Order: sequence, then C-alpha cells, then structure tokens
Amino acid sequence: MALFFATIGALAIFGCKKLLPSDTDAFNKDAGFKQTVYKPILGRTTLMGDNFNIESSSLPLTFKIVSMRNSDGITSPELLKPFPVLVWKKAYDGSEKSIQEIEAKRTTEQHTLFEVGEHSGEFIMWAEAKSNIVKALPDSGYVFDVEVSNNGGRKYFNNLVLQPQRELPYEPNHINPLTGANTGGSINPTVMTGIVGDKSGQPLSSSDITILFNKVGEGNSISFKFLDTLLKPIDPAKFKLTNWSKLVHGFNMQMSSTSVKYDAAYPIPLVTIPTPYTNPAGNRARVAFAYDRIGFGGFRVEANLGLDFAIFEKGDWEVIFWFNKDNPRFAND
Repeated sequence: MALFFATIGALAIFGCKKLLPSDTDAFNKDAGFKQTVYKPILGRTTLMGDNFNIESSSLPLTFKIVSMRNSDGITSPELLKPFPVLVWKKAYDGSEKSIQEIEAKRTTEQHTLFEVGEHSGEFIMWAEAKSNIVKALPDSGYVFDVEVSNNGGRKYFNNLVLQPQRELPYEPNHINPLTGANTGGSINPTVMTGIVGDKSGQPLSSSDITILFNKVGEGNSISFKFLDTLLKPIDPAKFKLTNWSKLVHGFNMQMSSTSVKYDAAYPIPLVTIPTPYTNPAGNRARVAFAYDRIGFGGFRVEANLGLDFAIFEKGDWEVIFWFNKDNPRFAND
C-alpha cells in the first residue's frame, strides 16, 4: 500500500511539472528602435547608442543588418565590403608619454564602414568613412533593414534611413554640412579675460580675436600662433604664465618666436573622456594661455585666453589667434 501511494505521488509531481510554463526566452513584439533616421558626420567615429527599446524581451538580443541599399533600392557595395579602420585595443587615459605609446593602444581591423553592435543594437560609423566613398547629404543616402532576434523570436525592422553628413574637420566651425563650404562668420575664444588693447587701453572682448584653423600638411602635429592686427607674429613666449608642458596632449614641444608646435596623435581629443587636456565633458580639447602685467595703480593684472576645440582630421594643423582690432598690451602701465 505504501508503495502504491508513493507511486501515485511521484506521478502527480511529474504531471504538475509538465503543466509548469517552460523557461524560454521571450521576444516582445513591441520592442523597437527609438529613431529611424541616422545622420552621422563623416570623418569621425560616431557611436549611435541608446537607440533600442527592448521592452520585456529576454537578453541577449542579436542584431544584424540584413539589407543595405541606396534610396533607389540598388545595393550599396561601399557599405558592404570591409575597410581597414583604426580601433582601440587598450584604453586611452591621457597619461601616455609619447605618440608611440598612444599608437601601441590602437590597431587596424577590417570592418564595414557602418555597423550594428551584435548584442547592443548600437550603430557605429567609422572615421574612415569619407564623402569620396560614402554618399552624403544632400544625397538622400541609404535605406537598410535590421533583424533582431533571440531564442524567443525575431522581428525585422525595415526601411531605416542613413543620411551621412559631410566631414567637418574641426570644431567650432562655420562650415555648411551640405556643401562643405565656409558660410562666413568668425570663430572666437571660449575664454577671454584681462586682455587690454595696446592702443586703446580698453579691455578687449572675444569678438576682437578671430581664430583660424589651417591644415598645412599630412603629418601628426599641432601648432599655435598669435598674430597682431597687421598679421605679424606675436612671440608666444609673451604668454609667460602658460603651462606649455600641459597645454595639449602633445610631445616634443618646439617653441620659436612665431609659434609653438607639438607632435600629436589624432583626433584631438583622442576619445571622449575627461583628461587634464580637455573640458569637463571630455569632448573638446581645452587650451589656456596666460600672462600678467602691472596695471594702473600698481596692481597685478592676469590676462587669460582660452579655446575649447576638436580636430577630427589627421594632419599638420595650425590654430591661429588673430587680434583683429587692437594688439594685446604686454607691457606694464
């Protein structure tokens, strides 16, 4: 009798287990992309993240671009074949002591120029995508589909749009992203305090300085120059309070009476993290120039000139500060 009841109990338990729901992945059909049009700027690595609502879907999800085509439906080989791109294999933190140390943290890999993270769903446009390869606005761009799946199901998201914008090699700028032409207007300092005009004796404002970005070669350097109202060079040594060794994450500083030059790895800044060489957000390099003098009444006056900027295109770049209205007064009053 005891054996009979034990057998009945075992069968009951087995039967109940069969009635329990199976532990399988779930795919919520309400999951989807938060946006359908993507407009990355060419010439810089752009990560388009936080763009997919998983709802209650089980993780991991798997994302795959299954069709990339021109807006007229023709396959776009430029976004299907792999290109060599520069990727980080070790983290950059701003403490590196040479270009060689920086480059040792990067390597070249083969990637398509536009990709989706296999399990993140984030889109990435690599910096090696340029307008001589990829269609850019005002062209209507590309249309693509994405397959999203897990063990619980799959869904196709059709007709997402990729409309790259033309390269903007530096920021700030006044470049039309549709044509690449300069629209006019001036770039001015981010910080400007305590600088007095030599002739007027009046404080200069940021609009009294025009900043120019000038690419002069294909190397790896950045130079800073200062010009007076007649476009003649001002000796950078006159900015005597400047911390030249920490001005920019560059190396082998060379100072002359007309400029100060550093070897530098590009882009500047290299990644979007705060370092001693960037603004607090880490998305712009920050340079600060300073000097002091004795003003009227015998008081010490400190003058400061600063710029937050970014350069995305590798090369030998000059950043020029032109005093367009009055020259700065360096002498004591």
